[in-house]
Amino acid sequence: MAACVADLEKNGHLIRVTEEVDPHLQMASIHLRVHEAKGPAIFYENVKGTQFPAVSNLFGTLERSKFIFRDTLDLVKRMVRLKGDPMEALRHPLANARVPFAAFKALPKKVNRGSILSKQTSIEKLPLIKHWPMDGGAYVTLPIVYTEDAEKPGAMNSNLGMYRIQLTGNDYQLNKEIGLHYQIHRGIGVHQTKANALGKPLDVSIFVGGPPSHTFAAVMPLPEGLSELTFAGALGGRRFRYLKVNGHTLSAEADFVITGKVFPKENKAEGPFGDHLGYYSLKHDFPLMKVDQVYHKNNAIWPFTVVGRPPQEDTSFGDLIHEITGSIIPKEIPGLHEVNAVDEAGVHPLLFAIGSERYTPYYEISQPAELLTIANHILGFGQMSLAKYLWISAKEDSPNLKLSDKEGFFQHMLERVNWKRDLHFYTNTTIDTLDYSSSELNAGSKVVIAAVGKPIRQLGIEKPTLDLPALVKDYKVASKGVLAIEMDAFMDYEKEGDRIKLLAEQLKHQMDQLKGFPLLLICDDVAFITHSFSNMIWSTFTRSNPSHDIYGVGEFIKFKHWGCEGPLIIDCRMKPHNAPYLELDPTVERTVDALGAKGGSLHGII
Repeated sequence: MAACVADLEKNGHLIRVTEEVDPHLQMASIHLRVHEAKGPAIFYENVKGTQFPAVSNLFGTLERSKFIFRDTLDLVKRMVRLKGDPMEALRHPLANARVPFAAFKALPKKVNRGSILSKQTSIEKLPLIKHWPMDGGAYVTLPIVYTEDAEKPGAMNSNLGMYRIQLTGNDYQLNKEIGLHYQIHRGIGVHQTKANALGKPLDVSIFVGGPPSHTFAAVMPLPEGLSELTFAGALGGRRFRYLKVNGHTLSAEADFVITGKVFPKENKAEGPFGDHLGYYSLKHDFPLMKVDQVYHKNNAIWPFTVVGRPPQEDTSFGDLIHEITGSIIPKEIPGLHEVNAVDEAGVHPLLFAIGSERYTPYYEISQPAELLTIANHILGFGQMSLAKYLWISAKEDSPNLKLSDKEGFFQHMLERVNWKRDLHFYTNTTIDTLDYSSSELNAGSKVVIAAVGKPIRQLGIEKPTLDLPALVKDYKVASKGVLAIEMDAFMDYEKEGDRIKLLAEQLKHQMDQLKGFPLLLICDDVAFITHSFSNMIWSTFTRSNPSHDIYGVGEFIKFKHWGCEGPLIIDCRMKPHNAPYLELDPTVERTVDALGAKGGSLHGII
C-alpha cells in the first residue's frame, strides 16, 4: 500500500490531511466530501486513537483506477476476455500471444517469509472507523476475505471476497470476536456450508491493504475457472505471495491480516450499517468470527472506503469491472447485447438490458418472445439473480440505443410497454440481503418488464389536468411519461391497497388525460422525486417490492396473468419495515468545513 500511496502522491493524485482526524464519523465525512468533489485519494497522517495512518478514495474515479493499473490493464483485459471466449485466441493469435504466459506468471506463489510477519497487534489498536451515525460499531470496508474449500483445500480452490467486517460494538467481545457479514450467493457461503457439513470450523483470513490489485480482485466477478489470486497477480504484475501460519493462509504483502475461525451455527447480531442502497442495513444474526491473531507489517497503512447512496467509490469499482470484462456476460447469454445494473438504484434492485428477438423472422414480432428467455437467463446469472426489476428491450427496435443513456432507455421502454401483457412476476423468491423493500430478510419478489415493437404512445411532458381524490396532496411530472403523486405516509398494506385502488378507480375515467403517462409513482415528497432522474430511480426501485407495491389503473387477472388497462402504479413511499435512509451528522460536518477553510488541508478541494 505504501508504494501505491507514494506513486499517487508523486503524480498528483493524492492529498495529505495533516490535522488529527477522528475515526468516529469525521474520516468518513471527509471521504464523502472529497469523493463528491471528484477529488484525489486522501492520506490521513494522524488518526486519533491509533498509531496507524489511513488512506481512502484510492479508486474514487475511473481515471485514477486506470492510472493505478496502467502497466497491466490492457493485458488483463485480454486475459479475462480470452477466458470468457477461448475462440478469440484463434481469431487473433498475435494479439493474444502473451496472454497464456502472463496467466502462468500470475499463479500464486507460496513463500516462507513476508513483511506481514513483522509485528502483531489487537483489534482495539486498529483504526476503528465508524461511518454513519447509526452504525453498530467500527467496520472494515475494504477487507479481502480469504477462505478455502474444506473438501479441496489449497490456494487454487480458495475464494477472495469483500464482505464487511464489524470490529466493535453490539455483543462482540473486544479483541476476541468480530462479525462477518456476507450476502447470499457468495463464494464464502459454499465454503462455510462444506465446513459445517464436516463439523469443522471454517478458517478465515482477512487481508487489509497490500497491493491494490488484491483489493480489486476481491470484488471482481471472474469467469469460471479463473481464480481471484491469479487475477490479482496478473493485474498487479506480480504473483500473489502467501504463506501458512498455524493453519491459516496469510497474504505475505498485506498491510494487515486478521486470522480466525467461524464455527458451525455460532452467530451474533451484526449491524446496523449504512450501505450502498442509501439506507441502513439493520441488525441481524450473521457468522461470528473468533479472532486468533492480528498481524501487520512495518509502516502499515489502513485503507478504507465509505458506502452510501450512489454514486460512491464502489461506483468506480463497477466502472473498472466493465472496462475489464467488456462483453463477457453477453457472450455467456445468447441473444443478450447489453446489461446494466443501475447504479442510481443501488445496483442490485434494478437491471436494464437490451436483447434480440430472432425466434420468428418470417413475421412481425407482436409480443416479447426471445426477450423472456434472455430475461430468465439473466435472473439466473450470478449476482444478477438478486435483481427485483428487469427492464429489457429489443435491439432491433432501436439499433443505436445504449444503456449508458439510462434516461433514453427508460423512455424507449415507456413508449412501447403494453401493461396488459408485458409484466411477468416472480413471487416468494430471493432478493438482496441489503434490500428492505420486503419485510423479510433475503426474500421478496421480482418483475420482468419486456417490451418490443414500435412506439404505442407519445410520452407526456406537461402536467395533465386531473380530477383526483382528496387523499392526493400534489402531483407533478417526474420525467417524460412519468407522474409523481404525493400522498400521506404509508400505514399498512390493507389500508393502502384500498386507498390506491380508490385512486385508480377515479383515474379509470380519465384515461384520455393519462395516455401520455404510462407510469404513476406514489411518493412521500413530490419535490424530491421530481428533482432529478436519479432521485426518481432511487426512490422508485429501492423502496418498492414488486408483488406488494405494484398496482394499475383498470387492473385484471386473466389465467394467472396480472395486467392493467391504463397506467402502472408503483408505490414508492417509505414503509414501516423499510430501513432508515442515511443522513450525516451536522456537528461533524462543521468540523469538515473547517478543514476546507483557508489554511486547512482540504482547502481548494472541498
